[in-house]
Amino acid sequence: MVDNVLGGFLRARRESISPTDVGLPAGARRRTPGLRRAELAILAGVSVEYLTRLERGRDRHPSGQVLGALADALRLSPDERVHLYRLVKVVGGEVCAMSVAPARPPLRPTLRALLDRLEPGPALVVTAHGDVLAHTTGFTRLAAPVGLVGDVPANLARYVFTDARARATFPDWARVADERAAALRAAADLGDGAAAALADELCITAGGEFGRRFATAAALPAWTGVERWAHPTAGDLRLAFETLLLPGTDDHRLVAYLPADPATAAALTTILTMAAPATAPF
Repeated sequence: MVDNVLGGFLRARRESISPTDVGLPAGARRRTPGLRRAELAILAGVSVEYLTRLERGRDRHPSGQVLGALADALRLSPDERVHLYRLVKVVGGEVCAMSVAPARPPLRPTLRALLDRLEPGPALVVTAHGDVLAHTTGFTRLAAPVGLVGDVPANLARYVFTDARARATFPDWARVADERAAALRAAADLGDGAAAALADELCITAGGEFGRRFATAAALPAWTGVERWAHPTAGDLRLAFETLLLPGTDDHRLVAYLPADPATAAALTTILTMAAPATAPF
């Protein structure tokens, strides 16, 4: 196995990109293929010396923000960003969180019973950092068509920042993204290790779109409000949400969605009376 896998990947990717691909002049005399280190350093906002240390394997613990900036500058695809994230974990001797199923905290039977009482309304129980622990069948009917729930346990922030369908689902995507980043920042600042790990992941896989929001989050996420959804079968929806902090030490929250206007009420009734898509039980 090549010892310097992270540095090798960064260098190979740098050398594979034409200057014109990133808006730089090709120049008449270039001794190296692709981008020069100095050019990539400027694009990513890091020093040439630091980039050299990364490529030569002398620094193997770059921050998520640095790697996100490099991923943006190198025009990495979503799959390449995931690969970069995994390389960082391998180099650091850690198990990649994306390669193993996360341990799901047990849900109290009374909370499961409460969700059953809320049927057929859309409601879910989430962690402080956005992992969806359980939800009603009504939420499945609402969210499955947009890809928010499925066979893989969902995370609200990961969906908003890394699933292309999210931008079509939320017409006010920037505002929703601000809210999800603020929720992660608040949880991480309070010592939630899972939130900090997810923030590191998203700095790489989502790049500056997430990193800037996370770094500058200055307000707590809203506990109540209205979200606009562009639903593929029901059209435009205005969904009011209420977030209730649940008792206990797990910092779980119950989120319930309600129609915010008569048109949404009618559309939601149609959605909730449809057959529920087949998904893994939550």
